[in-house]
Amino acid sequence: MTAIYVDADACPVKAEVERVGTRHKVQIYVVSNGGLRPSPNPLVENVIVPEGPDIADMWIADRAKTGDVVITGDIPLAAKCVEAGARVLKHNGEALTQANIGNVLATRDLMADLRAADPFRQGGGKGFTKADRSRFLEALERELRAAARA
Repeated sequence: MTAIYVDADACPVKAEVERVGTRHKVQIYVVSNGGLRPSPNPLVENVIVPEGPDIADMWIADRAKTGDVVITGDIPLAAKCVEAGARVLKHNGEALTQANIGNVLATRDLMADLRAADPFRQGGGKGFTKADRSRFLEALERELRAAARA
């Protein structure tokens, strides 16, 4: 049975996950350190983990398995979930797979090194757009259909 795991802290697509997951009748775990409004949807379980670095990530990584879908922007978590056989999507709809996770991890590490070397380097990535939200919805739909066929 497919489940969706959402790394919910700072996740801009929780409502979209709930809408698509409900349409597919899939159990959804929204994992955070707290502070999120619980959903009345019986398919959505809010999981509150203790404060601490990567506690939510560890909770998801310990449970995600082949056929599940994980929504996260955390690249180390994504790598663990891909290794476990889960389908992983970033918030902008980009799929993280066996074929690309190594490059994505390497790029993340390189960018962290560049930021550490230049303390005046400001700014982050691009803002989250309507196009990102649309791509995410299409990608989640595609991943859930593929999981159902598998």
